[in-house]
Amino acid sequence: MTTAVLLGAGIGLGIWALLVWFLPPRPSLASALTAVRTTGQARPTITAVDSGGWATRWGRPAVRPLRALGLPTERQRRDLLMLARSPETLLAEKAVLAVAGLLLPGLLQAVLWAAGVIFPWQVPFVVGVACTVGGFFLPDLDVRQQAERKRTSFRHALSAYLNLVRVSLAGGAGVDGALNDAALIGQGWAFARIRRALTTARLTRTTPWETLRQLGEELGIRELVELSSSVSLAGTEGAKVRASLAAKAAAMRTHELTEAEGEAQAATERMSLPVICLFAGFLVFIAYPAMATVLGSL
Repeated sequence: MTTAVLLGAGIGLGIWALLVWFLPPRPSLASALTAVRTTGQARPTITAVDSGGWATRWGRPAVRPLRALGLPTERQRRDLLMLARSPETLLAEKAVLAVAGLLLPGLLQAVLWAAGVIFPWQVPFVVGVACTVGGFFLPDLDVRQQAERKRTSFRHALSAYLNLVRVSLAGGAGVDGALNDAALIGQGWAFARIRRALTTARLTRTTPWETLRQLGEELGIRELVELSSSVSLAGTEGAKVRASLAAKAAAMRTHELTEAEGEAQAATERMSLPVICLFAGFLVFIAYPAMATVLGSL
């Protein structure tokens, strides 16, 4: 009974995916209005790059049905922007890994069958479903971990950038000049994105803090959004801007120090786990002969 239900669910899911592929649903009124309203807004400060790997090429036919399911999510889109990857690459990888997870147990079963080892067909079926689910969500976990590492690196660069801007303001430079000079001094991908945002502000004739706020929203950097909002309220006076930058830089350094201490404590606990396991195994090795002798004499 359970097998029939699982087979029926799989067939129904496949038919539904084919229907979505050939007859995509119409966009909702809310999404259409959002697209119309956002036509005149500033362009994103980050351009996604399509890697064009073999997984992207093989999984491209599945991108459209997955988009119809609402994938990727808003958080995944921010993670992809942080990594400068297009949503199509993520969806294609999810589809390829899901299909590979579904087929891998069957291939292993065929190899074992040729070697004389036979399992019931339910075993590769259950393992295949588990591998399919794992392969579908594995790219999401990888993208999230990579994006979090890059966000941490960006926060470190942002703290250094704020200190450079504060020094330039203290030397008598204007707000716009201090922002551009500090961005030119720094090196690395984080400073490159800050320079790109400032260039976008100059070309679109918007305030630098507006494009930096947009950059923070695209990357999911809460500190950059808060900084842009607070400095925008401070106006163009160098003293007020310098005070806001100093306060934000100090807060970011304190937060980074707290995170570093927490990571160090977690690493220390992880290092103690193998020692505890080794000690427990040693106790079992010592106590087992004595316990076996006592129990054998009863």
